[in-house]
Amino acid sequence: MSKLTRRMALMGAVCSFSGCSAITSLNTAAKPLDTYDLRPVSRARAGGRKSRTLLVALPQAPAALATDRILIKPDPASITYLPDARWSDELPAVVQSLLIRSISQTGRIAYVGRTDAGPIPDKALLVRIDAFDVSVLEDGTFEVRIDLDLTIINDRDQRVVATRLFSQSSEVLSDDPKMIVAAFQAVLNDILPNMSDWAVQKV
Repeated sequence: MSKLTRRMALMGAVCSFSGCSAITSLNTAAKPLDTYDLRPVSRARAGGRKSRTLLVALPQAPAALATDRILIKPDPASITYLPDARWSDELPAVVQSLLIRSISQTGRIAYVGRTDAGPIPDKALLVRIDAFDVSVLEDGTFEVRIDLDLTIINDRDQRVVATRLFSQSSEVLSDDPKMIVAAFQAVLNDILPNMSDWAVQKV
């Protein structure tokens, strides 16, 4: 088992006691963290352009994920965060930006933006982040998992048009933060185009 894996297991055990978040905040408050960003992805343009507007709401996420830290699960009952690394923004904002840019880059919808700005939409995209984390496996390797639940609604009457769960995982052999972030990007490379195509079809 790697040093990082043992360290995460220890931190996960400590986190089972109250006050862990406060202790972690004190330990990391003055420590600079490497910052990582993720890229939008969309397929080549296909199909006609729709004169529709779509606004993407800020995704809902559990408190453990609604942060700029990269969530690690040393075991099913424990959580901690990847040492010395963070996302470029809080995760819900990162996911919202990825979806907006990926859908926009298809060139098939007249306007795609956030729900707190822009014109009155034809449709709104609601997002729930069920998983965006790394699990430590029994053999010492890691598994990156992303589960995003998407729902399209009519803005006028709030009627649900369609809903779908997009889920995918990828194994990572190294606990190096760059390798873990690259694995997240590899998963997104597969599911972002599928999510964009699905959203365009339902708008």
